[in-house]
Amino acid sequence: MRRQTAGQLIRRLRESHRWSQATLAREACRAAGLPLDSLTRQDIYRYEKGQRTPRDWLPFIAAALGIPIEELKSAAAVKPEEASPTTLADFLPEGDPLAPLAARTGRRIGSAAVTDLAQRAHGLRLADDVLAGGDLIAPALRELRSAVRLYREGTYTDSVGRGLLIGIGELTQIAGWIASDAGRHDEAERIYRLGLSAAYAANDSTLSANLLGSLGYQRINIGDIREGLSMARTAQHQAETAPPRARALYFDRVAWAQARAQDAQAAMSALGAAGEALAEHADEDEPGYLYWVDADELHIMEARVYTELRRPLRAVPLLTAVLSRYNATHTRELALYLSWLAVAYADANEPEAAAETAERVITLSSDVASERTAERVRVVLGALERFRNVPQVGALLRAAD
Repeated sequence: MRRQTAGQLIRRLRESHRWSQATLAREACRAAGLPLDSLTRQDIYRYEKGQRTPRDWLPFIAAALGIPIEELKSAAAVKPEEASPTTLADFLPEGDPLAPLAARTGRRIGSAAVTDLAQRAHGLRLADDVLAGGDLIAPALRELRSAVRLYREGTYTDSVGRGLLIGIGELTQIAGWIASDAGRHDEAERIYRLGLSAAYAANDSTLSANLLGSLGYQRINIGDIREGLSMARTAQHQAETAPPRARALYFDRVAWAQARAQDAQAAMSALGAAGEALAEHADEDEPGYLYWVDADELHIMEARVYTELRRPLRAVPLLTAVLSRYNATHTRELALYLSWLAVAYADANEPEAAAETAERVITLSSDVASERTAERVRVVLGALERFRNVPQVGALLRAAD
């Protein structure tokens, strides 16, 4: 039987009291007879995430929550693998950032506003295909603020309200991606969590999973592999009835997380599941934000997984095949995918090919305002460092110094 960990129990009971993490910290301090800053909101956050165990604070947290200490001690003994599965709701932000204003003064909103919002979100997606985060962050945030204000201030039917929530969720997905590409990771996380609230309130599990998977993907890429993997897995499990291309995307993110965790078997299994899901794609009704998920994108992820697992002989053929037909106007993605090819060449002990590819990466990256490509340039140069004595590599590294 699966049970709750101490973190899961603390969060469930805290939310049943309608307390914030800061409030619980203060109440536990009062129960302990200590200064109110002896336990902080960040401590409660870490307890709930399983990053720390309360230990000495167990009796005071139990007292604050009104439960026997034995119940919390029992939960503290539960191992993560024995615990109840994580759900999308576990990743919702504190409070309700989309709560309507007490006095709505805005105009009556109709279905045309929902259509307009969807078109604006898709326009940002198409712009992101050819522009980078640094170029798009300002208009993306402007669109998002406008949409949230429309929802909070306007009056509308339940159907229109749900449509607005979905539109906000779709805007946050692309705005979060843009913020992340601009290197503004904290802001991207806040945006993704706002979108998760909107999609959850709209009962759109496919969109919720996409947002949670996007947040997990960012977490993985900035080094928080454990939490990123948890998010990717939860998104995949919570959207088992999603359209085929959505499920393929969620499995791909799990594969990437497992590769970063160096679990080759799990990564390969997830890649296989992604391929099987995509094979089911036909003419089904699906959200517009899945337009870019196709066989080539899955091959790119497969090659990235192989590169991460240091299997360059599998990665190179996949990357060269896809890149031979890749849209050259998508400069950022082209630079990113070439960066994986450069690393794979280096791992295959082909320094000249790696240097030639790296030079293309650097040239392309110089034209885009993307922190992703800048970071990949640093990774590629690091991979080439051991070949500094090779003339072509040495020249490239000296030019980059």
